[in-house]
Amino acid sequence: MTSGLWELVLQGVWVTVQLLFFSSLLAAAVSFVVGVARTHRLWIVRFLAGFYTEVFRGTSALVMIFWVFFVLPPAFGWQLVPMWAGTLALGLTYGAYGSEIVRGALAAVDPAQKEGGIALSFTPWQRMRLILLPQAVPEMIPPFSNLLIELLKGTALVSIMGMGDLAFSGNLVRLALQESAEIYTYILLIYFVIAFLLTRVMRGLEKKLKAGVGKAPVRKPDTELKRPEATNVGGAV
Repeated sequence: MTSGLWELVLQGVWVTVQLLFFSSLLAAAVSFVVGVARTHRLWIVRFLAGFYTEVFRGTSALVMIFWVFFVLPPAFGWQLVPMWAGTLALGLTYGAYGSEIVRGALAAVDPAQKEGGIALSFTPWQRMRLILLPQAVPEMIPPFSNLLIELLKGTALVSIMGMGDLAFSGNLVRLALQESAEIYTYILLIYFVIAFLLTRVMRGLEKKLKAGVGKAPVRKPDTELKRPEATNVGGAV
């Protein structure tokens, strides 16, 4: 490929990274808000959070992007740029999946921990902030890592809006060169590299968070089997 075509691909990578960053921030915020709401003591809060989760988990992310980009503007009289339309659709959709991760991790905390907070007269918010979340968050990292990779792959859907992400730019290069195998192989490798880097970062974050709550794996020092020294059985001569 020429330098101009490589520049087009790199611009697509940058757009994909930006979209991944903004939509993952939104998805994380939605995950925690809705996930914590699923554990609320009021049934109406649990119902609304559960309704949101079921609606967005049960709809297609592709159709949601169409709906946000093409249906909302005529209804409200304004137009979202593709970046923010994609961020909104992906963040809300994957946030629904993330809320189940948060709810499950909170439910997995030892009930004795919550009872200890009640015994100390902590408010529900103090129990959540000081006891439950510090223990639940490290357990959320592995499934959140998988969800983040899925979100990365989901960013390719925004190409239907004509947004110049990696998938859209790669298709333009393919049309220019009339070469599918080489271009799509490059695109696959770029997605793989981004996903691999994300996985490394999330694993490092998991180890750091687990170390903060005393759950980091402890490496045992290497012990060498020492040969017992020969003893003078017969005593000194």
